[in-house]
Amino acid sequence: MERHRPSELRGHDHIFLGESHGRNERRVWFVIALTTAMMVVEISAGLIFGSMALLADGFHMSTHAAAMLIAAGAYFYARKHARNPRFTFGTGKFGDLAAFASAIILALIALFIGYESLLRLANPVQISFNQAIVVAAAGLAVNLASAWLLRHDHSHHHHGHEHHHHHAHGRSGTDHNIRAAYLHVLADALTSALAIVALLFGSLYGWIWLDPVMGVVGAAVIAHWSWGLINQAGGVLLDYIPEDEELPREIRETIEADGDHIADLHVWQVGPGHHAAIVSVVTENVRPPSFYRQKLSHLHELSHLTVEIEPHKAA
Repeated sequence: MERHRPSELRGHDHIFLGESHGRNERRVWFVIALTTAMMVVEISAGLIFGSMALLADGFHMSTHAAAMLIAAGAYFYARKHARNPRFTFGTGKFGDLAAFASAIILALIALFIGYESLLRLANPVQISFNQAIVVAAAGLAVNLASAWLLRHDHSHHHHGHEHHHHHAHGRSGTDHNIRAAYLHVLADALTSALAIVALLFGSLYGWIWLDPVMGVVGAAVIAHWSWGLINQAGGVLLDYIPEDEELPREIRETIEADGDHIADLHVWQVGPGHHAAIVSVVTENVRPPSFYRQKLSHLHELSHLTVEIEPHKAA
């Protein structure tokens, strides 16, 4: 059994970071700065104008900023330790670990918003509508700008990387870490937008109850997003391969095309757009592992391959 031959796999250094790792890291830091500035404005204005919606939004912004610090920290740590041999399969999954933690924070935020809103429904509070609408609109603008920054060119692949991914299988190329930061910003934008709607109708018709009702709606949507992210990031951490992931089928078809048989196949994600595989081939015509590496070299998402050859013994 041959584990790897550096001469055949250029740059065999177990660096399985996503292609946009550096750029995504810079984006997250920029959005943290934007969010923190807006958070200070919203909390201050909430205290001055007596708007619970604004205060709540400001405090929610602080939790989102903290969650984005987790994302930024994960990018930094993964980059710093990318060449540390103690991480057997590199640090590509750090983003998924951060995303999983972030998703749990998002779920807690949803619970908190829901709880606060129900309390508000039971005990309505008077709001300074006009001032509150102005600041909530500013908050929404910052959130939408941040969301655009984080969402921008999710689908584009840039080079400057050993492996050029010409095709993506399912969601395997997704950087869950940037997706988590994006969902936090989006959740904040949603609470701002719902707050604006509630404040507008409140000022026009005196519907004070609409503010907390919108809070409950926002909480439900955010909880739904967080559950999706927990499933996706958790799946990667547990080496779960989604049903729409084509790579195992492609490996099997490529190797078995010439009459060889795969006795055992393990495929798992080691970073955004990077997979590792262990393939056990039963064959009558024994060839070196390099032969199978060459056969699978067109699968650009297969970044680390271990091949085991079992000679087929005729009965």
